Amino acid sequence: MEGFAREDLVEALTAGKVVRGLLMRATLHTVSAKDYRAFRPAVQPVLSAAYAGVDKRRREGVDVDAVLPAARKLLEQEPRTFNALRAALSEQFPDANERGLGYAARTQLPLTMVPTDDRWGFPRDARFELAKANKAAKPATLVRRYLAAFGPASAADVQTWSGLRALGDVLEGMDDLERFDGSKGRTLYDLPDAPRPDADAPVPVRFLPEFDNLVLAHADRTRLLDEQHRPRVVTKNLRVKATFLLDGRVAGTWKSERKGKKATLALEPFGKLRRPDVSALEREGEALLRFVEEDAGSYDLRV
Repeated sequence: MEGFAREDLVEALTAGKVVRGLLMRATLHTVSAKDYRAFRPAVQPVLSAAYAGVDKRRREGVDVDAVLPAARKLLEQEPRTFNALRAALSEQFPDANERGLGYAARTQLPLTMVPTDDRWGFPRDARFELAKANKAAKPATLVRRYLAAFGPASAADVQTWSGLRALGDVLEGMDDLERFDGSKGRTLYDLPDAPRPDADAPVPVRFLPEFDNLVLAHADRTRLLDEQHRPRVVTKNLRVKATFLLDGRVAGTWKSERKGKKATLALEPFGKLRRPDVSALEREGEALLRFVEEDAGSYDLRV
């Protein structure tokens, strides 16, 4: 990530090397095109469950077997926003719930956003197009990528991160994985010879964005977020705020503000910060602000 700039992301999106679409937990992710092709079929059960779990009124009159071929044909003609796609589908299925028609297509078809020259690559009402997916992909591919980032972890951890429920058998069937005894009698899994730093290894200050996978990747979030602070991170309407880490643990939340040419990073720590931590946060915070607001004239940290 050294030297990585916003333009690098936008260029990768424009070139098709990176795409944005629904994946784990039926939420939007930005990933490499290769990963999308591998992961999208593996998480289809999650997306199908998301559609089945919406209000019955939204699914009223929606015949998925008839809607999906129609939606596919419309998207093969040209990329469309979901407002346009819902309107076109409603003409063919006038008795169906319009939003249900769009959500059926969103969850059952492999769709990615069409990048534009907007500042972060997509407008608010982005167009979607059909994407390629590797139909032979297996959940084990997804599990290995998870463990590479978050192992050692339990089956429940993988389920929480991915949204997939039936992963216990997948993990048990991967004979090369290393196994450890975890708390509460759970087995922890990891890739063979994966790096596992000592508990006293120094951890740099880090800023995480909203809905970051690190915060959402474990069934037991107390490994990085004290339970007493969880309501300050996860709101009642299930938004996950941007956070900062001290010594690898969530120590507060942050947001960036822009007024004219001045960019400010506002921190809300959970407790009193030590002077060395404030200095580290200032250094890392300025780097963050320069990434997010590269054309600002001044940068400031407010605690």
